[in-house]
Amino acid sequence: MIDLPLDQVRTLLAVVDEGTFDAAAAALHVTPSAVSQRVKALEQRTGRVLLLRTKPVRPTESGEIVVRFARQLARLERDTRSELGMSGAGEPTRVTVAVNADSLATWFLPALSRVSQEPPLCFELHREDETRTAALLREGLVMAAVTSSPEPVTGCSVRALGTMRYLAAASADFVARHLDDDPLHEALARAPVMTFDRSDDLQDAFVRGLRRGAAGASPVRHAVPTSEGFVDAVVAGFGWGMVPEVQGGALLEAGRLVSLAPDRPLDVPLYWQQWKLDSPALAAVADAVAEAAARTLRR
Repeated sequence: MIDLPLDQVRTLLAVVDEGTFDAAAAALHVTPSAVSQRVKALEQRTGRVLLLRTKPVRPTESGEIVVRFARQLARLERDTRSELGMSGAGEPTRVTVAVNADSLATWFLPALSRVSQEPPLCFELHREDETRTAALLREGLVMAAVTSSPEPVTGCSVRALGTMRYLAAASADFVARHLDDDPLHEALARAPVMTFDRSDDLQDAFVRGLRRGAAGASPVRHAVPTSEGFVDAVVAGFGWGMVPEVQGGALLEAGRLVSLAPDRPLDVPLYWQQWKLDSPALAAVADAVAEAAARTLRR
């Protein structure tokens, strides 16, 4: 069994967070030589290269494992000091979570509002696509994540939250201008389309699902990187897009949007993953998120 000296683990984390050995030395109030020696000693102890000596430095795959351990250790230390009454008066507990934009714009913030603020909490939210939030967990940058991956990240637990349903929609004027009598998959291959960013594959997945062999949506794409702005752009007629049911339902009922394929929704399952830590703050957040998801998402 390999023991990991805590001073070396903390030093590795400082180097990753600060970006350079010199900056880590300043943060730790030691010499750059001491920082270098600790990192080298940890690499020798583990038998692995933990850092890529770039500018800024980057952890290797093995380094990410140690960095994640260091962040979890820091969280346990803070929680322990708080329970022992050793933290500063009123010092809040910080909870870091990665969450996708559509959840953030609809049901997630109301969930956090139900978490008790006694003792006080600070939320640090990282907005990221649900297909990539697990990467932030893997890197140890967040304690929990709303993700589309049911496979738990090492050291994490996972539970199903429900399904976010998306509906292909456009304004009535857009339909009249761009979607003629051709089959829908052919019309959508030409019509302007909305995307969240360049990695957004939801619209392409919908078009491919309409007919086997379909290439995807049109290359004429407008990108709006906020959930609310995306829906507003669809309503304004810039393009068609996959609109979350929880956002688009009222717009469809009011006639401001038209459903392009009412019988072909696209469902994205969501999961809650979190560090396996005995953290009362994290447990309270997890319970509130699960309760809000049960009220909002499809089962």
